[in-house]
Amino acid sequence: MTRRLLLSYLGLATLLLLCLEIPLGFVYSRGERERVVNAAKDEAESVSAYAALSLAAGRAERDLPGRVVHCAARIGGKVVIVDGTGVPLATSHPLTPEASRDLASRPGIVAALRGSSTADVRTSTIGGVQYLSVAAPVGQGARPEAAVWLTVPTRTVHERVHHIWLLLALGGLAVLTGVTFVAFAIARWTGRPIRELERATHELAEGGRAAPVTVTKGPPEVRSLAAAFNRTAARLAHLLASQSAFAGEASHQLKTPLAALRLRLENLEPNVSAHGRASLIAAVTETDRLARMVEGLLAMARLEENAATPGPVDIGALCAERHRTWAPLFARQDVRLVLFAGGVGPALAVPGAIEQMLDNLLSNALRASPPATTVAIDLRPHAPSRRALRDARPCWVDLHVTDEGPGMTAEQRTRAFDRFWRAPGAPKGGTGLGLPLVQRLAHASGGEASLHPATTGGLDAVIRLPSAEPGPRRREPPVLPLRHASGGHANRTATSRLVHDTSTPKV
Repeated sequence: MTRRLLLSYLGLATLLLLCLEIPLGFVYSRGERERVVNAAKDEAESVSAYAALSLAAGRAERDLPGRVVHCAARIGGKVVIVDGTGVPLATSHPLTPEASRDLASRPGIVAALRGSSTADVRTSTIGGVQYLSVAAPVGQGARPEAAVWLTVPTRTVHERVHHIWLLLALGGLAVLTGVTFVAFAIARWTGRPIRELERATHELAEGGRAAPVTVTKGPPEVRSLAAAFNRTAARLAHLLASQSAFAGEASHQLKTPLAALRLRLENLEPNVSAHGRASLIAAVTETDRLARMVEGLLAMARLEENAATPGPVDIGALCAERHRTWAPLFARQDVRLVLFAGGVGPALAVPGAIEQMLDNLLSNALRASPPATTVAIDLRPHAPSRRALRDARPCWVDLHVTDEGPGMTAEQRTRAFDRFWRAPGAPKGGTGLGLPLVQRLAHASGGEASLHPATTGGLDAVIRLPSAEPGPRRREPPVLPLRHASGGHANRTATSRLVHDTSTPKV
């Protein structure tokens, strides 16, 4: 901001100087030319009057040569006096015969010999040098006795004009230098509270607690903006503190009665008759569902409160670890859990996000998968197109969790990420918060979560995360057979993929 303000002040000052100095330079140049012309006219009239007196007294041959030489030395030019026929009477410099003959044809001398009442001022080039010429008649009447022709080189005028332009340029440069120092001080004074606001805004955006911004410096508008920012930051800090307190208190206040309720329901089991046992089991199931819902709400509240910065994580190792944890649970339900992972490299994600997203997707897949089916965890690098590479777009890593359950319609897949929404006919035990939490975690990690129909007839949940490596990784296409528990076969391609199934050690 300081640079922009400084450039604005300098631009305005430069514009004002140009508007002032350019007309001033032209006015001075015209005045200097007029001064030289008037001086030449006065000198020509003076020589003309002296020549008239000398001719009248008959002393022209004696007085005029010395006079014209003295006049020429004083004006730095040349002076010639000719008679009525154009023959030189006196000259301040030697003339060649050709130049003497040409004097009678000079426009200024011709006009003066015709008795022009005013001096004839002309600019001409003689011998490669530009001269200002003035001709004046000697004597009165229609046929003057002689004429004075005076020439002054314009080099002197040009030197004076150039000198004044140089002085104006140096003066403008000095003014701009002074304006630069003053403008820099004003820009720093104006931009200091803006920089403090920028620093505090970055601290607030990065999840920190912004210190109050000083509101006693800078222009009134900036002070008002700083005061509004302080009120906003204080209100936001209060809201975050209230949310944090609520999450902490709710975690303790809700978990304990739910656990006590479930314990009481389990203790009632010996005292419940056979026809009421189904209702008791349903009540226990709903209690478990309520506990999971509370956990999901608290997890989403903590996610909204703590906006962590994504960092590189070994997504392959995390998938393998979650596979080892979930494989025994899948085996109890007669569902096979396999992992296809390999050279995808690290991905960018919020700490703990990969584990939470996988747990929610695997939990949903386990509830939706019928016995003797397979759930697959598949890691695939997503290479961008050539145009994306040319535009320096990031590479991605796709995490697929595919099941062979009933799947979802296109409308259901669109609404699946809404909070508390559950598909019609969905298995019992869901809370409607798993997929919304997955989407929030994916967005916090700089990625995206989506649902697609699987080729096996179920659902393909895809989490796309930015790769932590600079370029796309190439994959070789070896074919690995995937044998389903029901006896069917499917082929999947991967790069150096490791296949994990229920034969891994139990946790």
